[in-house]
Amino acid sequence: MFPKREIGNTGLQVSILGFGAASLGNLYKAVSDEDAEKTLAAAISSGIDLYDTAPRYGLGLSERRLGDALRKLPKSDYVISTKVGRVLTPDHKANVNQLRYGFDTPMPFDAHYDYTYDGIMRSFEDSLQRMGLAQVDILLVHDIGVDTHGDKDSYYYQQLVDSGYKALDELRTQGVIKAVGLGVNETEICERVMTLGQFDCFLLAGRYSLLEQGALDTFLPKCEQHGASIILGGPYNSGILATGVKGKAIPHYNYEPAPAHIIEKVVKIEDICQQFKVPLAAAALQFPLGHSAVSTVIPGLGSERRVNKTVELFHHDIPSDFWSSLKDAGLLKADAPIPTQVKLKR
Repeated sequence: MFPKREIGNTGLQVSILGFGAASLGNLYKAVSDEDAEKTLAAAISSGIDLYDTAPRYGLGLSERRLGDALRKLPKSDYVISTKVGRVLTPDHKANVNQLRYGFDTPMPFDAHYDYTYDGIMRSFEDSLQRMGLAQVDILLVHDIGVDTHGDKDSYYYQQLVDSGYKALDELRTQGVIKAVGLGVNETEICERVMTLGQFDCFLLAGRYSLLEQGALDTFLPKCEQHGASIILGGPYNSGILATGVKGKAIPHYNYEPAPAHIIEKVVKIEDICQQFKVPLAAAALQFPLGHSAVSTVIPGLGSERRVNKTVELFHHDIPSDFWSSLKDAGLLKADAPIPTQVKLKR
């Protein structure tokens, strides 16, 4: 079992280790239905109770698989988050034998951006149908912002301003959902929407990690002032903090081959990990939870073996001297709060 932390000021409690379900949508490679079932069964038995999915993940496949697993449980045993901002429509010309949007999925649909009131309501209702569930706890606006939309950022953001946020707030006020947030890879859009209304959480991928602590300066304090928690995705920064850089595989950072200065920094972190006999992945997984704004860390989990290994890494005992050594070497910001075993274990 895992300790729990609150999402914003909602009263909603989640396990501090969560489950990112993009891999169950066949991200980059196919996962069989049987393996998906075993993966979710392992996560459920471990005590993980937060499960994050999205229509984009396999064009509905991840939601279907997640719903099939969670439907068997009492609702009090799990918290589920999904996303809005894309509406799926049937595509009879879909080539299901090739990757689409990075997913090897048999689902014959296409995705279209829509952050309007009607688009968000339709996306939400479609997700409930796909999952076969009557309730979602957390609803996240997916991939809004400049990183995704470039010069169309203003167009899509205005949809959220004009009517989309009204849909989110309406669902929350009616008690249909418990929390509203964003699911993004950038902090700028999170700060921007704080002026639009109350957001309870931000699922932020990769922007607060062993490699990046710039969020400490202004972003995380603003979140705490606003009353928004962080659901920390991408703790391995696209893999480099899971694999390290000393193997034969090309290390990836921010979804691309890692630049030289990042590789150099990871080499130094790995050296200190070896000194203290701490797995790099364990340090990456545990580090974000040192900050009080971070409610949970949700790595992507695509196999039963990965679930079991992640739980093991999460509970690996890391001495405080390890974190001090990283700070002394200039590899962590001096003011970065560090996790303690009291926070991570019951």
